[in-house]
Amino acid sequence: MTSFPSIISRRRRIRWHGTPNALKDAVFVVVLWASGVLAIGAMAGVLIVLAIGSAPALSQAGLAAFVLGADWYPTAGEFGLVAMVAATLAVSAGALLVAGPLGILCAVYIRYYAGDLAGAAFRVVLMTLAAIPSVVYGLWGMTVLVPHIAAWQPPGTSLLAGVVVLSIMVLPTVAVLAEAGLRQLPSSLYLGSLALGCARHAAIKRIVLPSAKGPVAAACMLGLARALGETMAVLMVVGNAVAMPDSPFASVRTLPANIALEMAYAIDVHRSALFVSGLVLMAMVGLLLAMRWYWGGPDDPQF
Repeated sequence: MTSFPSIISRRRRIRWHGTPNALKDAVFVVVLWASGVLAIGAMAGVLIVLAIGSAPALSQAGLAAFVLGADWYPTAGEFGLVAMVAATLAVSAGALLVAGPLGILCAVYIRYYAGDLAGAAFRVVLMTLAAIPSVVYGLWGMTVLVPHIAAWQPPGTSLLAGVVVLSIMVLPTVAVLAEAGLRQLPSSLYLGSLALGCARHAAIKRIVLPSAKGPVAAACMLGLARALGETMAVLMVVGNAVAMPDSPFASVRTLPANIALEMAYAIDVHRSALFVSGLVLMAMVGLLLAMRWYWGGPDDPQF
């Protein structure tokens, strides 16, 4: 990152000649630099707050109690996060397994099959789905989806309900980002394949999608990152019992839901343990981004 003093010295080397454009350019560069510092500072601030808040629980119970224990009874001094981490991963991965392929297919349809008008309308629908508040999805899940699952396998609030609701929420993110990635590809890849006699589906399968694996993977990773952090909609449909997700119909609790449910009344070490939950969640997202970086490489423009 360019340091602030170097920016100032660079601005001083500009020959002003009384023109306002050089001053505007200097101010613009400083604003950009400050914005970057603010973004990094905000992230650092979040991590510092989580670390400070987690310290009492980690010093009293130890890290092993959180990462190895499966029982969550804060009043009894048991702070196991294994069951909730497993539930978070199960709900998020299940949602991505559904929304990922569907989102990629939607992106392919918009880019290569739909006309201009239909493609624009489809994008508007996806943008609208992405903009719907999560609590609305949760309300739909509670009133429509959960009763149907309960008729099949009571009580209805379950891992399966969370996967279905979260799939619908993640789908627009994957589709919009994947379609944007497909639009970045040179049109010659697709048109050249057709000119050589490839069928449209073969050109997409053999040429387009392999060439777009970076943007498509980035879209799926960002969808998974959103799924990992989703709180309200999942909280409303999964049952919120701290248990291992051993069945699609099991009632589970995710890490974000655990924080939202208990932060209002938690005190002392219990409250600190919730900060540990947030720290673990941040570590999961960081690991996800590290995997994306390793997969795509440091020079991948989509990272």
